Amino acid sequence: MIEAEDVAKATQAGVGGEDAVAGSRRGENRVGVFTARTIVTMDAARPEASAVAVQDGRIVGVGSLESVTAALGSTPFDLDETFADHVLVPGLIDQHVHPFLGSLTLSVHIISMEDWVLPDGTVPAAAGPDEYRNRLRAALAADEGNGVFYTWGFHHYFHGELSRRLLDELSPERPVVVWHRSAHEMYLNTAALAHFGVDAAFVEALPASAREQADFEAGHFWEQGVFPVFERVTPDLASADRMRNGLEFFASYLHAAGVTAACEPGGVVSEHLQDAQNAVLGRPEIPFRFFYIPDGKMMAELHLDGDLIGETRKLLDWGTERTPFLDGQVKLFADGAIFSQAMQLRDGYLDGHAGVWMTDPDRFARSFAAYWDAGYQIHIHQNGDAGLDLVLDCLEQCMARNPRTDHRTTIVHFGFSREDQVDRIARLGAIVSANPYYLTALADRYGEQGIGPERSDAIVRLGEVRRAGIPLSLHSDMPMAPGRPLFLMWCAVNRETVSGRIARPDLRISAEDALRAVTLDAAYSLRQEHELGSIEPGKKANFTVLDDNPLTCDPHRIKDIGVWGTVFEGTVHPAPPRGA
Repeated sequence: MIEAEDVAKATQAGVGGEDAVAGSRRGENRVGVFTARTIVTMDAARPEASAVAVQDGRIVGVGSLESVTAALGSTPFDLDETFADHVLVPGLIDQHVHPFLGSLTLSVHIISMEDWVLPDGTVPAAAGPDEYRNRLRAALAADEGNGVFYTWGFHHYFHGELSRRLLDELSPERPVVVWHRSAHEMYLNTAALAHFGVDAAFVEALPASAREQADFEAGHFWEQGVFPVFERVTPDLASADRMRNGLEFFASYLHAAGVTAACEPGGVVSEHLQDAQNAVLGRPEIPFRFFYIPDGKMMAELHLDGDLIGETRKLLDWGTERTPFLDGQVKLFADGAIFSQAMQLRDGYLDGHAGVWMTDPDRFARSFAAYWDAGYQIHIHQNGDAGLDLVLDCLEQCMARNPRTDHRTTIVHFGFSREDQVDRIARLGAIVSANPYYLTALADRYGEQGIGPERSDAIVRLGEVRRAGIPLSLHSDMPMAPGRPLFLMWCAVNRETVSGRIARPDLRISAEDALRAVTLDAAYSLRQEHELGSIEPGKKANFTVLDDNPLTCDPHRIKDIGVWGTVFEGTVHPAPPRGA
């Protein structure tokens, strides 16, 4: 039932109460009441409801239709029964997604290790090396362009060897760039190397760490070695038309998935590229809000020995009202990409290759300490258990030297970890934002290659995180996983691999915990829980409209629940029709 304190909460947020009633009587800010088959609120005091009242983009009442309308008294309202046969949940949040990378990877030729279900159709997986090369050969033959040919989705553990020599055989004259599935690696043929001015002298001039992660003869560049190459490639790859069209497609994708808020932690530090994103994602008709967190790795490379905090704060001016940068938050990077098997592992790899650091440990420690002492919430990209050791060591040292409460240091991705590290995360007051798709996509293949079944089956040990009482959010890291929160929930609840087996069922989480991880705990991880994440009076009226209840349906069906659309700050937005 709606209670008196609900009105007080709404009044404190600037809506509801006497001012709201007076405004309604003047014909301003009229109240709308939505009804639904079920409203899952994520509010512990009132887990379910059947009606929600909205005024001026915020929630002013939740309960049964009778209790909500009774509390409105003489205040006029509009009753909207559009969702009478649907389920409302708090607006879904993708805690970590990359619009720049997502718009580009999904706008070039996709040949990937898995199916990509997109608003305009499905791109089927390339099942092995022969199929990959045949499809790349066919794509090159069918493409009538004469510029650089880009393709994304190649994965060496699924598609075999790739090198400059092999690409030269397929395309001796036209420049070809193969963007690895991880987005942390690129392969260039000889024509592409020449086109972008990447020669032996260019590689030799790189810093030592980057030079170690570059193989000029193979045309292969990864982690620290790919960033200088990417700077050369970006002006062509991220052309104005491709960026605009890709971002429009990306926005449509997120809306179709029921997303009402998302965040990019650690995007490319470029005001020009930010302006391009603002121009699309910042438009008032886009039905979600997109937050940004500065890339502290890049900022430290430029300013660690100068005014690091002052320069980081300047990025706050790059956002807009709909695409704001979050003040006091920053993203750092520890070890390499899980899709490349470049993460740092305590026990190494079965085939003898070594993981890499995205940031050298001493620089990481200095950067972490600088942001910590400035009071920042630090989000850290981590994939291997040795990478997590580095992060937790830095956090523990900073806590001992300069204790802080409610710091919400966020372990991002949370690929490989150990039980002792989960306990340590809890003790140090950190939180976790995990990508549960790692288990689904990689456990089977990594069990066979590089890592072995025991460690691979324990990827993303979410069950232990929840049992330890650690706040947990889920994210797609799009394009590292499909940016569909219901699919991420399915991955976390079922832990089903691509072969259909269940890996470590003890590490599953409940449907309720999974929904919380893409709503209230996702908001908490971004310090937005006062505005987003649950259906409570005073919060923004963001709802995702579903065909079924993810808390009561068969857990194996969660990913297949239809998304009717969303309500964003009180305005109804049906999902785009498939193929739009």
